[in-house]
Amino acid sequence: MLRILKGLKVKFFPNLWKMNTSRNRIHYLFFIFLTIGIGLFSRSKFIPDLIYPYLGDLLYCLMFYFIIGFLFPKIKSVNVLLSCVAICFAIEISQLIQVDWLNEIRDTTFGKLTLGSGFLWSDLVSYSIGGFVGFGLENYLNKK
Repeated sequence: MLRILKGLKVKFFPNLWKMNTSRNRIHYLFFIFLTIGIGLFSRSKFIPDLIYPYLGDLLYCLMFYFIIGFLFPKIKSVNVLLSCVAICFAIEISQLIQVDWLNEIRDTTFGKLTLGSGFLWSDLVSYSIGGFVGFGLENYLNKK
C-alpha cells in the first residue's frame, strides 16, 4: 500500500513535499479580491441551480488558501492546503454551536457570509475541493 501511495505522489505531485516557494504577495492579494468578487457574484441568479449550493463554499475555502499563502509566503503548499481546509472545517463545525450571542452575529449579513448559518455535510466536501483547487492552481502557476 505504501508503494502505491509513494508512486502516486511521485507521478501526480512530484513536488508535494519539496515545494517551498516564495509567493508573490501582490498576486495573492489580487487573487483574494478576485475570489471575493466571484464569490459575491456566485450568489446571483445567473448561477445554475446545480452548482449554486456548493460554489460559494468552494470559493470560500479557495479564498482562505490565498489568504494563508499571502500571510505566510514561504510555507509549503501542502501546509497551506491543510490549513485552509482545517479553518473551513472548524467554521463549519462551529455552526453546530447554537448560542444566542453567536446566532445574533450570524443573523447579520457579514456574520452569515463569514460564519455561515447551518451545518451541512456537503459543505465539508466543497471546502475540500476548494482547497485542492487552490493547491492545483498554485502548482500549475508555479510550473510556468
